[in-house]
Amino acid sequence: MKKNTLGQLQKNTLREQIVTLLAKKIINNAIQPGDKLPSERDIAADLDVNRATVREALKKLETLGLIEIRHGEGIFVNDYRSSGNLELFRMMIYLNDTIPLPILQDVLEMRKIIVPEMAARAVKECSTSDLEELARIINEQEDILEKDLAVHHFIAKTSNNMLYIFILHFFNQIFRDFGYLYFENPDNRKRSEQFHQQLYKAFQDKKAEKAFSITRDVLEYTEKRIFEYYTKTYSNKG
Repeated sequence: MKKNTLGQLQKNTLREQIVTLLAKKIINNAIQPGDKLPSERDIAADLDVNRATVREALKKLETLGLIEIRHGEGIFVNDYRSSGNLELFRMMIYLNDTIPLPILQDVLEMRKIIVPEMAARAVKECSTSDLEELARIINEQEDILEKDLAVHHFIAKTSNNMLYIFILHFFNQIFRDFGYLYFENPDNRKRSEQFHQQLYKAFQDKKAEKAFSITRDVLEYTEKRIFEYYTKTYSNKG
């Protein structure tokens, strides 16, 4: 088999590079669902790496839901829309230099659906010590990005719903990586500070519906501003 038909690799982090190389081809439909990939041996020969490295990469791709390894039959591409998971979704966010607009829309839409429900539930579960913790976060944390992430983490934790907590962890890592762009705008910083104060008052007054509405409002504001930034910066790129 001719070498380097799939692409060139650097010598460091070979497994991750193989995963990324093949994932891009599958996600971008250069390889179609149902297609059979070359054998482990042939991929190793093509990329000029050892088979153990390829085997590790293929296991990772299978964990992501991108391929299925059928022993005795071969390696087949999955339809990731049917077999993918949150780990794959996270990978798709970081796969290119620019987060694709449809992925960004999906993240913001799901955040807008889930987080207000978290906030309403958290109000009902909130204790006196929880309220004191929220006050400390709002009054003592100076970095606005870290403060906002801490407030959202507080919402998830106080909801006492483990799935909420894990979902928020997923969102928060993304916004830790990209949120500094949002908070470069002083109007956005001011809007978040306002949200934090309004949220504290809703928790203090035990008003779950109020917590839901103010959280929904700030996420709608955030969504609008992020789309404005994306359009201005990337135009029709995605």
